[in-house]
Amino acid sequence: MITALLIDDDLNLRNGMKGLLARYAPDINILGEADSVKNGIKAIEHFQPDVVFLDIQLGDGTGFDILEQLMQKRGSLSFNVVFITAHEQYAVKAFRFSALDYLLKPVDPEDLAKVIEKIKKVVTGSGTYAHIDLLLENIRKKVDKFKRIALSTSDGIHLFDVSDIIRCESQDNYTKFYIKNNKPVLIAKTLKEYEDLLSEQGFERIHQSHLINLAYLKSYIKKDGGYAVMADNSHLPISQRKKERLQELLKSL
Repeated sequence: MITALLIDDDLNLRNGMKGLLARYAPDINILGEADSVKNGIKAIEHFQPDVVFLDIQLGDGTGFDILEQLMQKRGSLSFNVVFITAHEQYAVKAFRFSALDYLLKPVDPEDLAKVIEKIKKVVTGSGTYAHIDLLLENIRKKVDKFKRIALSTSDGIHLFDVSDIIRCESQDNYTKFYIKNNKPVLIAKTLKEYEDLLSEQGFERIHQSHLINLAYLKSYIKKDGGYAVMADNSHLPISQRKKERLQELLKSL
């Protein structure tokens, strides 16, 4: 049985979440609720849950304040977090870079079911929470470009510098990351998701199967249909419609 807390200042949303969890995740035991930063911290310290469903905007602060204050008290966190948000586009981007789960209001049952499956895997996994530190670091700084990314694999969550990612390769519904001085890392997300996330970080989709960091592009070879040579000596095909775009980018580098 996985134990959980609901922290949201909207009673209707808390009641709605309880109903959804009872229907779609009966093996999650809701130990308690809270409606503020102050009460949320007290509830977490009292119940010690496995996971906290946490609203961003609370009457006396934010969900991030709860995590910050607990980090200051304890030095580390010992529970998983699923954020609930109505908008906060910046925060959603930070969640994705930090491999943290979130739900958009109003909560969609299908999205909740997917998050529940992830929670079950994480709770029975390694129990590392470095990705939450990364989230708080990014939220604090409010930078436009995130320098580090958390990648969730079958054996845990790993943090890497975005600048060390050489390229990403699609493998069905998975993405393989090729990272400087590291073994390839396989992630259970599509290449499209990472294209959306990394396109503002100097990455370019050159083929349906390949997303590259332009900083590691060594050569663009026009013969044999055209291909890119990367710093790891990989030769990657370039789709016809991307050739002109890549040539324009190379001129501007």
